[in-house]
Amino acid sequence: MNRVVLLLCLVCLCYISFLTAQTPAYYGGGNASGITVTASSAFKDPNWPKSSAAVNTVNKQGMLASYFDAARFLHQASVGFDSSEVESVLSLGITGWLNDQFNKTFASSDRMLTATRNVFDILADSLTAMGYASEIPRRPTWRHFNYAWWQTNTFTDHLLRHRVACALIEILVISRNSDLSEYGDGLASYYDVMLENAFGNYRDILYDVSLHPCMGFYLSHLNNPKTDPINNVHPDENYAREVEQLFSIGLYELNLDGSRKQQNGEDIPTYDNADIQEFAKIFTGLSVSAVVPELVAQDMYDNGNLYFGRGIWNADVTVPMMMYASDHEPGEKYLLNGQTVPSGQTGLQDINSAIDNLFNHPNIGPFIGYRLIQRLVKSNPSPAYIQRVATAFNGSGPYGTTRGDMKSVLRAILLDPEARESSYQLDEVNSKLKEPIFRYTHFVKAVDKYNPNGFYWNINYSFYEDTKQDIFASPSVFNFYLPTDAPNGDIHDMGLVAPEYKLHDARTSIGYINNVYRWSQSWGELMGTWEGDIMNHTEVAWVIDHLLTLAEDTETLINWYDKHLLSGRMTDKTRRIMRRALNSYESTVSWHNHPENRVRMGLYLALIAPEYSIIR
Repeated sequence: MNRVVLLLCLVCLCYISFLTAQTPAYYGGGNASGITVTASSAFKDPNWPKSSAAVNTVNKQGMLASYFDAARFLHQASVGFDSSEVESVLSLGITGWLNDQFNKTFASSDRMLTATRNVFDILADSLTAMGYASEIPRRPTWRHFNYAWWQTNTFTDHLLRHRVACALIEILVISRNSDLSEYGDGLASYYDVMLENAFGNYRDILYDVSLHPCMGFYLSHLNNPKTDPINNVHPDENYAREVEQLFSIGLYELNLDGSRKQQNGEDIPTYDNADIQEFAKIFTGLSVSAVVPELVAQDMYDNGNLYFGRGIWNADVTVPMMMYASDHEPGEKYLLNGQTVPSGQTGLQDINSAIDNLFNHPNIGPFIGYRLIQRLVKSNPSPAYIQRVATAFNGSGPYGTTRGDMKSVLRAILLDPEARESSYQLDEVNSKLKEPIFRYTHFVKAVDKYNPNGFYWNINYSFYEDTKQDIFASPSVFNFYLPTDAPNGDIHDMGLVAPEYKLHDARTSIGYINNVYRWSQSWGELMGTWEGDIMNHTEVAWVIDHLLTLAEDTETLINWYDKHLLSGRMTDKTRRIMRRALNSYESTVSWHNHPENRVRMGLYLALIAPEYSIIR
């Protein structure tokens, strides 16, 4: 078609759209009613499934805005996804997809403890078959949990539930960087607390975490003694401090929008040392409530009796701690905001009173809401965004139902204009650095992969060493970073935060790139284990067959990476770099090999591109 004639046609089409005020009112957005478009040809690339029919210039088929919006949502609401899940969001709508996730049945087979025990049994059988039965661990370890976590998240359709669980274990932290590394069943059970309560109520999360033996061990209120002035014994204050500071209300009194309240120009502390001492009295008398019979049977020094002071060596760390009444601090306890716990209550009644005291504190909505926004959507939510989420936490507003309802909070976070409206994508403040672990998991979910045994296990240790992040591998109870962390430079100078940059330094940034290189090269692997001595074929391979045909055309392959990994956010600069790199293979490598080299180089460049690592 003559270029002048085509230009006139485009102008006329735009004018018609303006006059008729159709929606959407932009050229190419679907205003094709009554319009016929003709062209000299309809190009059909043999390597691409759709032809460039002329009508696609106006019928919206030439645009993928809706697809990319759905993908952007899934970057926030999952640990990773493929194109079929994007199509599911497009079919159901974002609200419909959320409702579908909320309503999915969560069965015992979906629990991480079940998966971890299955992995343990498989490896135990393999060791036995190889004549190494004596090397079977006493119980599942962090290694078995890791295998189970990757197997589950490679295939689960509980995408939102797992994403929320991952956010919660970064707020209410326990870590395998302790003796808990030997208790993979306990890690799995703790993760299940988050899975089971991800769509429940935050009050239940606080209670279940307080009674979990792994938290009791990690923050030392397992076997926490009552006051014994004669022997100068006082209740341990560790958990009492962190349940206030990190898990519920924070250090300073907050307004609903997350800003700090002030008195005489000073921030107002939410609690003091005396308050910590009173809460410490609450969390006394808790200890192990069950043992693992098989472990007790192997221990000549253990008769299996339950008593206050029993450690977790042979304990069943998957069941809540129990209260030993005679070891619980008696008497009144004085909590926040003038609440008094009366004398004469049972120990568990005291704990419930303390949980209620924290749960009903005005701080908890903005405090927890802010942290969940940071984990899921953006590093620097506006005060108005925090207030909308806190209002939902409090049971009010358009999404509010009951106080602490997680579904209300998640709707408020993920449906908010700052999470959904396109205009916010243009604001450079409306972003976050994607955590290294979720850059990895998204890649694994997005591409085809294969293991002949059906085992999609991953030890992930090299990645952890190189990037300083893995599930349950926080260096401390303060997580991998604080919510207020900001790198030196423009971000800090603007008064903004970017917590994930705590994991992005001169070593880890290169470490991540080195891992991408390993995944993308023909001699590498997508995932791997430490079980090569007793099992064959434990590596997971990246399957590239369907990309080899696309690789015959540079732009076609680049478009695939843009759509499926970068969600349409590839910049012209990245496209130029990738185009130059892919085209170089035509002259330097034989025709037989260049499609595979193109596929692998394209993946490498896509995964290290800034557009892949930043969520906007």
